[in-house]
Amino acid sequence: MPTATAVDTRLRRLHRDNGSALLHYLRRLTPPGSPCTAEDLLQETMLRAWRSLDRMPPGPEPQRRWLFTVARRLAIDAHRRRQRSPVEVEVAEPELTPAADSAAEVAIASLTLRRAIGELGPAHRAVLRELYGKGLSADEAAALLGVPVGTVKSRAHHAVRHLRDALAGS
Repeated sequence: MPTATAVDTRLRRLHRDNGSALLHYLRRLTPPGSPCTAEDLLQETMLRAWRSLDRMPPGPEPQRRWLFTVARRLAIDAHRRRQRSPVEVEVAEPELTPAADSAAEVAIASLTLRRAIGELGPAHRAVLRELYGKGLSADEAAALLGVPVGTVKSRAHHAVRHLRDALAGS
């Protein structure tokens, strides 16, 4: 069984010899403008190397091929996750001081919004309350509501879309 120092030395050498090339490769595989994603994938690749150090092929070239294969598969998995998850929508900040002549419009919009919120199911209202009423993150809301983060994001997306459509129709 290798000592901790030997394992540490081997991992440092793997990262020194392959880290820069892997990062460059991963940046080409991830969306532009998201360097953190490539760095996260590089870290995950090195973590997998550490976990599989005893099964890693001997020699620098086979190890490099193994690392690039792992990195490519992680990038593909990340791309698939991005395709599956709903798009997050940012709600535009409403004008805080409406024009004096739009009091009737504000009243109608307020009534329409109340009606649209009433049309939402309890699960969608709960997500909106946690995210926008209490200002919690999606992770925090998911933990509080006891549902997956993706469910929170999906419910928020559909609820906001329903409210936006209701206001657009008023």
